[in-house]
Amino acid sequence: MARRRFYAPPGQVEGAAVTLSGEESHHLSRVLRLKPGDCVFVFDGTGVERECEISEISSKSARLRIIRTLEDTVESPSSLTLAQAMPRGEKFDLIVQKATELGVSRIVPLSSEHSEVKLSAGQAEKRLERWRRISLEALKQCGRRRLVEVTPPLTLASFIESSPPASGRMLVFSERGGSSIASALKDVIGLKPASGAGISVLIGPEGGWSDEELDIMEARGCKFVTLGPRVLRTETAAIAALSLIQHLTGDLGNMEQARADV
Repeated sequence: MARRRFYAPPGQVEGAAVTLSGEESHHLSRVLRLKPGDCVFVFDGTGVERECEISEISSKSARLRIIRTLEDTVESPSSLTLAQAMPRGEKFDLIVQKATELGVSRIVPLSSEHSEVKLSAGQAEKRLERWRRISLEALKQCGRRRLVEVTPPLTLASFIESSPPASGRMLVFSERGGSSIASALKDVIGLKPASGAGISVLIGPEGGWSDEELDIMEARGCKFVTLGPRVLRTETAAIAALSLIQHLTGDLGNMEQARADV
């Protein structure tokens, strides 16, 4: 049976008890129809998850008794940022969901020159709220315990300026070519476990990066990377790039085998 998982930030944990919010309590009691005595799991968004037993349920809250704290490791060893130009429609919803499942630490929606998505302040706020909700639901589904930071939309220039010097750890995926991911990661981190190592993945819009944007990234020291001879949709490129990086840095596969394959 799949774990029934709920989110409760540290402020809702007191001693050996956890109190769920109204929304989480509604899901527990009205949707899943759980009862006192049932076992559930609660993560706090900082990396801690606890097995709990339901002790009380009311119309607005649920109180749980902590049984134990889980000790296994589920988070990626890398600090991975996805900076993704916003595509049309609801494609970014899928990108947020899959990037969360694949272990990213931060998602930065980018407004680029060739992007057809231009959001007003009000629209950006509503989208941001939606993306954060989607990420939280993905966390529950995939078993992660640490919240993903989803930032307000930024321009590419703002993102580059706010990032530390690249030092080879900002990987730009471009249809104009570049090195392979394995080569780029070998140069940067030597295919060793990337504990705490920061890697930024920049994925362009459906219309591609502009010449000016490419110049900005090159001047910053970004490394240009290719995903092969075919032109991928922007959402496909994000999923493929993150999967390959997580495999090569030891998160999605055996580290020694990944090193031997290069």
